[in-house]
Amino acid sequence: MAIQFQLPLFPLQMVVFPGEPVNLHIFEPRYKQLINEVETTNITFGIPAFIDQKIMDFGTEMRLLQIVNKKPSGEMDIKTEATGIFKIHDFYGQLVDKLYPGGVVERLPQLDPEIDFNVAEEILVLITDLYQMLKINKTPPQSANELRAYNIGHSVGMSIHQEYQLLTIEKETDRQRFILDHLRRITPVVKQTEAMRKKIQMNGHFKNFDPLEFNL
Repeated sequence: MAIQFQLPLFPLQMVVFPGEPVNLHIFEPRYKQLINEVETTNITFGIPAFIDQKIMDFGTEMRLLQIVNKKPSGEMDIKTEATGIFKIHDFYGQLVDKLYPGGVVERLPQLDPEIDFNVAEEILVLITDLYQMLKINKTPPQSANELRAYNIGHSVGMSIHQEYQLLTIEKETDRQRFILDHLRRITPVVKQTEAMRKKIQMNGHFKNFDPLEFNL
């Protein structure tokens, strides 16, 4: 039976993937209290995704790395790191004797670290093409061995709904295929948009056409 426990929660309009570093500016009284207690007691806290005005069932457990800057008002800038995924069984808008929310959660195991190298290779090709078309100065993973779905989840143009769906997929190979399907859908659209942009830019320019050969 899975172990359930109470976890302080910090809902945000974002999806955080395991292993991801997240920098946060803390200014609300409830979350200033939360981070102060995290620093004092060395507990973790959770960031559940807040999408369409709703707390989603899945979130990411976070570990405080450093308080970078703390003002006399209590506002602070912090560095955190995501350690794993949890599922919320009960959500409380405010924990007893606390200002911040929390919930009864269950940690989810990180299953099936193996990857599909053929899928990974195709993902790398499509990501490289996408970055070149969009003129994005970002380096994709250098080899299929380095590619993990969560590591590129924010870098392939998915919506927050798609990122959340990726977060909930258990097996790495299934996460890879989810990203590959997404790239296969958007790459032709981006190519068409780029061709349209070039065509529009050519209007008014002198055009040099190759001669046509006719058999008369």
